[in-house]
Amino acid sequence: MSRGITTGTAEGIFSPQEQLTRSQYLVMLMRAYGVEPDAQPKDNFLDAGSTYYTGYLAAAKRLNITKGIGSNLFAPERPITRQEMFTLLYNTLKELGELPVGTTGTTLESFRDADKVAPWAKEAMEYLAKTGMVRGSDGLLTPESIATRAEMAQVLYNLL
Repeated sequence: MSRGITTGTAEGIFSPQEQLTRSQYLVMLMRAYGVEPDAQPKDNFLDAGSTYYTGYLAAAKRLNITKGIGSNLFAPERPITRQEMFTLLYNTLKELGELPVGTTGTTLESFRDADKVAPWAKEAMEYLAKTGMVRGSDGLLTPESIATRAEMAQVLYNLL
């Protein structure tokens, strides 16, 4: 992306079908919205480590963008699911006061696999479906599917 939100996986290679990790997505999302990483994290997830995403995880925790997966863990290297991706997006937009407005008339129940959306993701998925940010494919949301780099780029492109 021309705004420096994401880089490729190697020189001149984007790898659109490659799985996206939870930390990769969070960093790209926060960069897209100008959320700076915490330079001196005072509180972070136990598995935040000391890497390029450490400050971003601390900022996301501080801003209530994410509570992690439980037990003060984020699982930064785990592949991100579509419902995790959309929940982090929703939480970020909500925190920044930039939630999309309007309605398409679409509800979560409009999708044949709405029952597969986890309880913790329902609010985000419902809101983003209503505003047209979550469109699904062939009447499916596939909330438990692993998100790809291409899907992430498309979501951010649509928003920005």
